[in-house]
Amino acid sequence: MTTTVVPKRGAAGVGRLPGAWGLGLRRGALEIRQFFRQRDQVVFTFAFPVVLLFLFASIFRDDVEGAGITASQLYVPAMMAAGIMSTSFQALGISIAIERQDKVLRRLRGTPMPPAAYFLGKIWLVLFTGLLETAILLLVGTTCYGVDLPADAGRWFDLAWIFVLGITACALLGIAISSVPNSANSASSVVVLPFLVLQFVSGVYIAIGTIPDWMLTVGALFPLKWMCQGLRGVFLPESAQVLEQAGSWELGRVALVLAAWCVGGLALCLLTFRWKDRRAG
Repeated sequence: MTTTVVPKRGAAGVGRLPGAWGLGLRRGALEIRQFFRQRDQVVFTFAFPVVLLFLFASIFRDDVEGAGITASQLYVPAMMAAGIMSTSFQALGISIAIERQDKVLRRLRGTPMPPAAYFLGKIWLVLFTGLLETAILLLVGTTCYGVDLPADAGRWFDLAWIFVLGITACALLGIAISSVPNSANSASSVVVLPFLVLQFVSGVYIAIGTIPDWMLTVGALFPLKWMCQGLRGVFLPESAQVLEQAGSWELGRVALVLAAWCVGGLALCLLTFRWKDRRAG
């Protein structure tokens, strides 16, 4: 008679559960697969900023006086920043609220999976979709509206850290705001409204020079304004700095504000995130 010996979990490394990082990678791959299975969501996510760019760039095509650029070129980096925030802040704020009401979060919390793995999976999803969204808008901007790719390694580096800090800050804010809606039905309204307002006061749809000072002050409190400004510094010529409120790109301040929002967003997540719906107690 043969006896089968079942190794104890964790003994000599046999049967040991993967760590949070490994599970986060697997969770991220699962999130990406689930995202691309919803074709209507995929089309809307990637097409919406492109359609808006086409509309605004077609309506406002004149040269911007004293800046050495056209109005169409001015919209490209702004729409890239809005696209990054859309794939992180808006997407996570709504999807996590829905998962909470559907008790997906409660079931995951009851598994041996470390909580960090769930959030790592979400971060991998927004990094992937954010990169793809940025690449699409950059392709449209360079082929249709005369925006030049960065000419040196320094500007490519600027693009990299603005993207990483910006999408991290917006993703953390999206996770935090997901706890605000009382139900999944109200999640879209709660998340989309502040995002829409920020687009108007941060220089996405309207040039900085035409926005009232008090609105600019409000916009400067949040990451989107600084992402727009930083990306303009990457893709527009130095002559376009005259359009900024301070008369320069202020990349140092851009980095400082985005990094501060990464820290602040993490603190908000730790303080406000809920695994259960309010009605569940």
